[in-house]
Amino acid sequence: MSKLLFKLKNVPDDEADDVRQLLADHQIDYYETTAGNWGISMPAIWITHDGQFGEAKQLFDTYQTQRALNVRAEYARLKKEGKHETLLGRVKENPLLYFIYTLAVILLLYLPYKLILEIAEKLQN
Repeated sequence: MSKLLFKLKNVPDDEADDVRQLLADHQIDYYETTAGNWGISMPAIWITHDGQFGEAKQLFDTYQTQRALNVRAEYARLKKEGKHETLLGRVKENPLLYFIYTLAVILLLYLPYKLILEIAEKLQN
């Protein structure tokens, strides 16, 4: 019976490709499921044979640990060089977009507040 190894929802393509390559390199049989036409199914990598699941899980856990260390090291390097991504940097890239988002948030907060005040005023009269 097949066993779930790795859910692919919101996973970067390079990470999914690495996992596929890792399984192929170790000759572990697997298959993938997609999110389907409507995006409601679970995209994942499944191990076909139960006997290979333990090895696949161990390889996957080792890969994930190494990937986390690599990503953290890369972020630390970028931060040290001052090249890491920040909120202020994103705002500077596209200030108009952030202005529109800010206005939308203010409007979404203001409208229910105004509605509640109007209802409260009518109840008092």
